[in-house]
Amino acid sequence: MPKETFENIIASLKAKKYAPIYFLEGEEPYYIDEIADYIENNVLDESEKEFNQTVLYGKDTDLISLISAAKRFPMMADRQVIIVREAQEIKNLTDVVSVKIQAKNSKKESEISPFEEYVLKPLSTTILVICYKYKTLDKRTALAKSIDKNAIMFLSEKVKEYKLAEWIAKYTASHKIKIHPKAVQMLADHLGNDLSRIVNELNKLSINKKNEEEITPDDVQQFIGISKDFNIFELQNAIALKDVLKANKIIDYFALNPKEHPFEMSIAVLYTYFSKLLFYQTLPDKNPQAVMSQMRVNFPQLKDLETAGKNYPLQKLVRIIGYLHDYDMRSKGIDGIANDKGELMREMLFKILH
Repeated sequence: MPKETFENIIASLKAKKYAPIYFLEGEEPYYIDEIADYIENNVLDESEKEFNQTVLYGKDTDLISLISAAKRFPMMADRQVIIVREAQEIKNLTDVVSVKIQAKNSKKESEISPFEEYVLKPLSTTILVICYKYKTLDKRTALAKSIDKNAIMFLSEKVKEYKLAEWIAKYTASHKIKIHPKAVQMLADHLGNDLSRIVNELNKLSINKKNEEEITPDDVQQFIGISKDFNIFELQNAIALKDVLKANKIIDYFALNPKEHPFEMSIAVLYTYFSKLLFYQTLPDKNPQAVMSQMRVNFPQLKDLETAGKNYPLQKLVRIIGYLHDYDMRSKGIDGIANDKGELMREMLFKILH
């Protein structure tokens, strides 16, 4: 079967189109938990769950017990559900053993995983959900190839840091949560790419709002403790406007709070921003509609690009991209010198602004 997206899997489940095996793997636990939770809460009704729904945990489960449970028939129901959380902790899940394979007019011995044997011939009345977190199967193995052909195989990948704001905006829109763009950026800059934490904080913020009110930067500061004045979003704006005083105040704050505002993260965000600005400056047609369509930005973002574009001509932007690369290397000690990151930040900012 083809690899599925999170949205497609949830849509199929809502349409009651079930597969016998869901193998959910990858570094991002959020999507794995969401799929498993949906199956646990929605496939069977309450009267069926008592005898036909089992939740196992990898560290407390062995392979023989898992396969035995999967081969069991449902009781007074059309199907049973078995969810294996933390399946990466099951010993010997991917190991192979020698087994006799019966072929026409011959007997031969072959290496096969006991789990693969089940994957090749799953019980149609069982929905088996394997939550294989923080790692992935070697796609060259026979087991991985069998799962790919005979099960729903889902790879849950970490969201890139530079795409977090976009992810938060899409999540809030899909859940009908109104949120100010600056509040989105504050959350993206401060919380990192732990999606479960982001969702928990958004739920916390939503609870404190009434009548579908918008989540504001003040709300983020009050309920989560993220400064609305000293964050990468404000630094980016100050640099775009060439507000030297404000930019230096923010950099000084970052230097005093390196755990909350790591230099490497600031460089990554600024690199994304200036790369976008560089692209904008090279566009032959700067008609607003054409720019918004080509760069996938909204009108306020377009106005920000226009303002920054007046302050940073093309040649300056090329030099800034070079500065960011250079200071990224220096912050990691590539030049062999143990540099003070606070001083590096101030030095880099000076070169960008002047």
